[in-house]
Amino acid sequence: MDDALIIGAGHNGLVCAWALAKAGLKVRVLERRPVVGGACVTEEFAPGFRNSTASYTVSLLAPEIIREMELARHGLKLVLRPEANFLPCEDGRYLLAGTRTAAEFAKFSEQDAAALPRYAAMLERIAGALRMLSRRTPPPGTASLADLPGLLVAAREIRALAPADRQALLRLVAGSAAEFLDGWFESEPVKALFGFDSIVGTWASPFMPGTGYVLLHHVFGEVNGVKGAWGHALGGMGAITQAMRAACAAAGVTIETDAPVARVLVVDGRARGVETADGQIRPARILVANVGPKLLFGHLVAPEHQPETLRQGIKGFRTGSASFRMNVALSGLPRFSALPEPGPHLASGILLGPSLAWMDQAFSDSVACGMARAPVVEMLIPSLLDSSLAPPGFHVASLFAQHFAPRLPVGRPWDEAARAKAADLVLEVVERFAPGFRKLVVGELALSPADLEARFGLVDGDIFHGAMRLDQLWAARPLLGMGSYATPIAGLWLCGAGAHPGGGVSGLPGRNAARAILAARRQGRA
Repeated sequence: MDDALIIGAGHNGLVCAWALAKAGLKVRVLERRPVVGGACVTEEFAPGFRNSTASYTVSLLAPEIIREMELARHGLKLVLRPEANFLPCEDGRYLLAGTRTAAEFAKFSEQDAAALPRYAAMLERIAGALRMLSRRTPPPGTASLADLPGLLVAAREIRALAPADRQALLRLVAGSAAEFLDGWFESEPVKALFGFDSIVGTWASPFMPGTGYVLLHHVFGEVNGVKGAWGHALGGMGAITQAMRAACAAAGVTIETDAPVARVLVVDGRARGVETADGQIRPARILVANVGPKLLFGHLVAPEHQPETLRQGIKGFRTGSASFRMNVALSGLPRFSALPEPGPHLASGILLGPSLAWMDQAFSDSVACGMARAPVVEMLIPSLLDSSLAPPGFHVASLFAQHFAPRLPVGRPWDEAARAKAADLVLEVVERFAPGFRKLVVGELALSPADLEARFGLVDGDIFHGAMRLDQLWAARPLLGMGSYATPIAGLWLCGAGAHPGGGVSGLPGRNAARAILAARRQGRA
């Protein structure tokens, strides 16, 4: 019998498995797909073209995980973008944020350029406090003495902030990104540059409460010691999970692929193992789920084993990030009207959606008809920094788009026709800013919300395993009473993005969960 069995070999599951194995446990990981990595994988999507299939850029991956698992020794190499972001405008102007952001802001507003250093410093101070909390197990959220240690830790971090920063944090967590940015900047392109982060993987308008926190969540990270930076894993995002797999193998973890779990076995109120799709029984002393809460409790744990409060809570747990993902093979580099010649801007994050109003309209369209008529698109061309992804002279581009409803109106399915229409809308936006782009496309892979669910188990296509909103964060993620990774079913734990601190390729839910499990074992509670 295994000491611990982990459902799902996504990056959080691999981090958790490694940490438990290093502590001396016999650990097994079961993965439904033929490859490890979950949504953090690199795959060939057209003959000769490889790219990150789902997750597509790196920043949130915790440096301590890179260090502890010795991922560099196992082949991982991260590189920074030469510039952070390129935002072309419809009037022919552009913002190029990175090495000379203040000067770029000044093209639109001297006031915004002057405000930038204060804004960046404020955001980093707040992110620093929450970065610390993201490494801690939250209180379970049971309104009991068990909550006290976690509450004290959180209070200490927040109290360390100056009063003005605490007020800013409150506005970010409870308010909208648009309102918060309006208090700092006057230029629409500048607000759009920052506002994009507030809707990534979030089915919401930047004018809606809660989007301020999503903006903040996306500045927690760093690449190669540069805080707030974004970059690429050479070999695609799958290079991260392949390095993690190698680290797990070195620690003695057993990983099985093509091993889908059909159900969790619960006997006398305790999880005792799983049954796989081929009928095999896999017993384990501890069961750790690296799948989303909706998938776990909606499909793998029978309703009769769930307390009524759990069943009702999961029914109300909100999923659906309204994300549409494309990879395209290109015969050459695009030429943007605002900056047509090749340059470092092409190797940055290219943001197509030059105003908060554009983002708001995209959301409104998705609610009304299921699809944004003019989606918000982020384009990356990783082959400019990693020649292994495409044949010589060719390139690959990642296109990440919002907003596309998880379920289309009036019962329309996300079938081939709907996927093709959505892909056309995404490419039309790119064509609008980079005329001739369509002619460069020689291959593509398009994934609708339904495709993301079918391929990666992301219920409603939710890339975060659940909406990152105030009532689904920290001690309430996924539900009050489950904030500390333990579920109401004894022996069953969470370690995926549906637990604190949430989505993104950080590895922190997996690391935190392992530490919580090991602490419970020392106390005789696991």
